[in-house]
Amino acid sequence: MRPDASTRTTLAKAADENFPVAPFFLPRAWRGDLMAVYGYARLVDDIGDGDLAPGGADARRLGLDPSRSDDRLAMLDAFEADLRRVFPGGGGGGPRHPLLRALVPTVRRRALTPEPFLGLIEANRQDQLVRRYQTWGDLTRYCELSANPVGRLVLAITGAAGPERIRRSDAVCTALQIVEHLQDVAEDLAADRVYLPADDMKRFRVTEDDLAAPTASSSVRALIAHEAARAALLLEEGIPLVGSVHGRLRLLLAGFVAGGRAALAAIEAAGHDVLPGPPRPTKPRLMREVAAVLHRARREG
Repeated sequence: MRPDASTRTTLAKAADENFPVAPFFLPRAWRGDLMAVYGYARLVDDIGDGDLAPGGADARRLGLDPSRSDDRLAMLDAFEADLRRVFPGGGGGGPRHPLLRALVPTVRRRALTPEPFLGLIEANRQDQLVRRYQTWGDLTRYCELSANPVGRLVLAITGAAGPERIRRSDAVCTALQIVEHLQDVAEDLAADRVYLPADDMKRFRVTEDDLAAPTASSSVRALIAHEAARAALLLEEGIPLVGSVHGRLRLLLAGFVAGGRAALAAIEAAGHDVLPGPPRPTKPRLMREVAAVLHRARREG
């Protein structure tokens, strides 16, 4: 079945990520399964962010009146009900939404469980109710729902899951989520969300008015540098993870880690001033970071 325009728009967002979602060098079966999971994760985030295609098609597919497209909690509830139809015992007839129908073969082929998918939905529910985080621990617990399930799904799809790899994958995914928050400080604030710990803002004497400025003050830059350094430490957990696998999976995981490192380099190159717009890494910088991650993984492995 050819994807419709709305589905193609959702999947096309993969090109905007900091890391390669399903690069060409992977086996075709992996690429298809990774894109199925990406489509699911992207649509959940689009529901939570109110960034669905106009016209109410997604609401209609989920059994809601199109006029309820803007009711994010109702949409998430309907999406969860449709997700459960992907799994045995979730209801007859299978899922309604095309991105969830595309997920069915992947779930069956890889024996995936509902928990990581449900975690992503719960993260987006939390986004509707919690808009500030007091501590770094509070923020990383949010990342356990919003980011870590994706890494666990990647390991499951590629047959590489194991306790130590999952632990290191969780650290990398949390880091990638933190990096994205640092890139999007201004955009998030415009949506009345702040993903910088309040304790750290107080320590660096940064207020939300400072975050609303056109450019960052020295205090804001110091705060962003502090959070970036924390993310960089988490990304270090990815080096042994990359070294623990081989072949094309090693290159894929190196791409994830390198994507985070390249984004941090872009933030540093901007003088940690993220307020004018998200600093984005260049492709040459990403390629250099991939090479550096692979070299360290071989040397330390």
